[in-house]
Amino acid sequence: MDQEPDVHLAKKTGRASFDQYLENESRILKATFTDGEKMQVSEDEWRIQLPPLQFLFLTVQPIIDMRLRCKSKGKDYPSAVPCEITKVLELEMTKWKLLGLDDVRESLGFSANAKGAIYPDRRATQSWIKTQFELNISFVLPPSLALVPKDVIQDIGVSVIQRLVDDKKQKANDGVLVDYDKFKREKLKNLV
Repeated sequence: MDQEPDVHLAKKTGRASFDQYLENESRILKATFTDGEKMQVSEDEWRIQLPPLQFLFLTVQPIIDMRLRCKSKGKDYPSAVPCEITKVLELEMTKWKLLGLDDVRESLGFSANAKGAIYPDRRATQSWIKTQFELNISFVLPPSLALVPKDVIQDIGVSVIQRLVDDKKQKANDGVLVDYDKFKREKLKNLV
């Protein structure tokens, strides 16, 4: 029997481990992206329509396709996740579009790439939920903005994106913690 100690203990005591929780990708997706519409497009991929964003005078509707994969025993973990972690849920943006900004996106050569991971970090008797998120964005400024100093534009862009990422990360952390607590109660209730 090749099970992680936490999962084995959970089966014996009726306790719901975080490793068990990570196996339910669709549940975690819903807890992570609490706002916006979600639709499953394949076995491990979801389309998420996020709430509209205001940026200067534009309103943009982000739509992303996110692939979720639960991995274990250190196999094919994201590079920043230690191999001794028992399970990790990897998130990867596979497609995206910005409704209301498609023409601008193409003219600027705007591209984005996002990856993340959620996993338990256990040390002695303490456990934490770790979330990692990496977002890479690139674009070419149009000639009309050539007079604006590059560092000013970069600072504005980084500030807006950082605010968005921090907000999403905090909502994701809060959503996962609340949903994991609900998951544990459901598991306990099913044992009774």
